[in-house]
Amino acid sequence: MSFSFRIDATAGAARAGVFSTPHGPVETPAFMPVGTLATVKALDPDDLVKMGASMILSNAYHLHLRPGDEVVREMGGLHRFMQWDRPILTDSGGFQVFSLEGLRTIEEEGVEFQSHIDGSRRFFTPEIVMQIERNLGADVIMQFDHVIPGQSDEASARDASERSIRWLARCLAEVKREAGSGKREAARGTREELPSEGPRNQQALFPIVQGGIHAHLRREAADAIRSMHDWDGFGIGGLSVGEEKGAMYEMIEVVDDALPRTHPRYLMGVGFPEDLIEGIRRGVDLFDCVAPTRMGRNGAVFTRDGRLNIKRTEYRTDPKPLDPDCDCAACTRFTRAYIRHLFVSDEILGLRLLSLHNVHFLLSLTRGARDAIRNGDLEQWSRDWLARYHISHAIA
Repeated sequence: MSFSFRIDATAGAARAGVFSTPHGPVETPAFMPVGTLATVKALDPDDLVKMGASMILSNAYHLHLRPGDEVVREMGGLHRFMQWDRPILTDSGGFQVFSLEGLRTIEEEGVEFQSHIDGSRRFFTPEIVMQIERNLGADVIMQFDHVIPGQSDEASARDASERSIRWLARCLAEVKREAGSGKREAARGTREELPSEGPRNQQALFPIVQGGIHAHLRREAADAIRSMHDWDGFGIGGLSVGEEKGAMYEMIEVVDDALPRTHPRYLMGVGFPEDLIEGIRRGVDLFDCVAPTRMGRNGAVFTRDGRLNIKRTEYRTDPKPLDPDCDCAACTRFTRAYIRHLFVSDEILGLRLLSLHNVHFLLSLTRGARDAIRNGDLEQWSRDWLARYHISHAIA
């Protein structure tokens, strides 16, 4: 099988395992650095390999607009285009489209929206999005879903969740149609194989469980999704979009109970250190978030003793590394004083080093959680880690 999931150890709801894909294995739990436009900002693919990243995320909405998903396909697909030979997941762009408040119109057929780049009018349907993600050629593709603010009322959450389920059925039908069409054309010898196609370009469609902060809607969505198909994994969407932290954790627990424990779960758009740990404790296997590179570009740094802002005057002559316990290329070579100098001087290297450290920090954190699950001490490890992180907090 091209996709499989093996669980090697558990600790309560938490699991340590391996998600196998056509482009290699992903040891879980894992953080996926976000390469929205086919690049993790300021980082080279070699940097990511050295940090131990096994899977990254790109975005169908952004790549459709620029350079164009057909351009990516013509250039051999995302893996070849960006020189990344490990697994890739593409988000469908549902969040981006629905965040264009005032620039989009929702109807049952799909969503009409205005490009944030040139103002051109576009129309996304579940079928079109599946074609875009097929062109991009990632290993895991996400369904097109209807995303709403996290604190939305029950009626709005139900409307979006049920529409997402209807759209999921259309996504699945389009994926099956495309697969069947390709096989028929190949059998007749009329199909011209594109560079991105072949045995290593098989794709797994992940559904997304929506339902806002309403437990019964989450359960209903999970039941409906499970009855539709034997999926390779599941996405948990519509969280970390404005709701309280406690509500997010509660919904993760609800979905943990509602989904099969034999498949990987991907918590979409969540990536702050405390949320990774709390998500792992509640059965999440995969995470992604733009926070580490976005925060790095603004001078914010993850450390085991909380967050620090490198722009602060107190670091002007600080000889310590960003995090004394970190073994990333920034912390093993440079001082806080030097990195602060780079940042306040608008030197590009400063942005790069902060982004590199923050991504490395989250990759290291999930590795630590994975080891703790396997060693049978996740609860103690997570309590100690969070206690240290919250006690000495240098917030920007």
